[in-house]
Amino acid sequence: MFNFSLLSATKDPTAVERANLLNMAKLSIKGLIESALSFGRTLDSDYPPLQQFFVVMEHCLKHGLKVRKSFLSYNKTIWGPLELVEKLYPEAEEIGASVRDLPGLKTPLGRARAWLRLALMQKKMADYLRCLILQRDLLSEFYEYHALMMEEEGAVIVGLLVGLNVIDANLCVKGEDLDSQVGVIDFSMYLKNEEDIGNKERNVQIAAILDQKNYVEELNRQLNSTVSSLHSRVDSLEKSNTKLIEELAIAKNNIIKLQEENHQLRSENKLILMKTQQHLEVTRVDVEAELQTYKHSRQGLDAMYSDARRQLRDESQLRQDVENELSVQVSMKHEIELAMKLLEKDIHEKQDTLIGLRQQLEEVKAINIEMYQKLQGSEDGLKEKNEIISRLEEKTSKITTAMKQLEQSDNDLLTQTRTIAMSLVKCAGSDTQDQYKLVKDISF
Repeated sequence: MFNFSLLSATKDPTAVERANLLNMAKLSIKGLIESALSFGRTLDSDYPPLQQFFVVMEHCLKHGLKVRKSFLSYNKTIWGPLELVEKLYPEAEEIGASVRDLPGLKTPLGRARAWLRLALMQKKMADYLRCLILQRDLLSEFYEYHALMMEEEGAVIVGLLVGLNVIDANLCVKGEDLDSQVGVIDFSMYLKNEEDIGNKERNVQIAAILDQKNYVEELNRQLNSTVSSLHSRVDSLEKSNTKLIEELAIAKNNIIKLQEENHQLRSENKLILMKTQQHLEVTRVDVEAELQTYKHSRQGLDAMYSDARRQLRDESQLRQDVENELSVQVSMKHEIELAMKLLEKDIHEKQDTLIGLRQQLEEVKAINIEMYQKLQGSEDGLKEKNEIISRLEEKTSKITTAMKQLEQSDNDLLTQTRTIAMSLVKCAGSDTQDQYKLVKDISF
């Protein structure tokens, strides 16, 4: 059954160690699965095949482990690579935090043993270790190149660990002393003889009988509890039945009372209905009379409405005519104002011209006086001065004639303006005082 690998000295000893550890892992995992299935219960920490499985896994993980020379680092322990799983597999963070929070663990080896037990209970040991062996570059920091975890034997063991998912284990890690345990493989569990096989079969039969006895006792206990609960339910049902009978009698009495009240209410309802019908008849007659009155008043109101509507139409037409006349007067007023502005402008221009002519006349008079004085002072230029005087007199006569003509034209314009203003004022319908004031302003 067990291969001790006693070969020649020429074979690689590390390969022999890996083969031996692989065979031990196969036997341990196979024996654990078979015994757990035949046991048929949840495994605990005292189960021998389970204890030997953890010892074998500890030896497999220690194979080829490098020795750390740093003072603060782990000295050849398997906790370093197992702690690395948290970075590679995010779901392993919970198990790592739980191991670090355990109060009784003081050494890295104790934490590694607790980690293996929690991984088995979670049924994730194969997944965690598979994720670890795939990262050989990271494992090379902890293992030698010939270590079991760096070779194919490690992958085979991880594949075998998948079968442990059928096992249910309930391990008490918190109170167990994992730091001081000595991991020694018990080969006697894997060396079988006929007596051991017979004892094992008898033990299995005895365990089956005990299981059946326990099952019957548990079934009897459940039946007793069921009977007691049924007795209590019967008592409660009898009590509730008596209560229901009493409530039924009370309900019957209430029904009789309600029937009597219903009969009384029906008689009262008939009386109320008769009174209501009489009242409705009287109300109907009153409503018909009021309807006739309303129809007559409606006819008078329709006539008044037609007269008011006709009057409103006439007043609207009158208002429209007044508004049209007002708009015409406003437009005429604007035209009168425009004409007055033009006349004022023309008058101002004529007055400016008269002022200029008067200034020229004054200048001519001054020149005549000067020339006359010069004429008296100089007899030699008498003829020339006489001619100049004659020309100046002619010019003066022309200016005087022009002034008379301008005055005559101003008088004509004033007359025309007065005439136009009077006619416009008459057309606009102004009163006598406004006409007089307007004519006076125009004359000014």
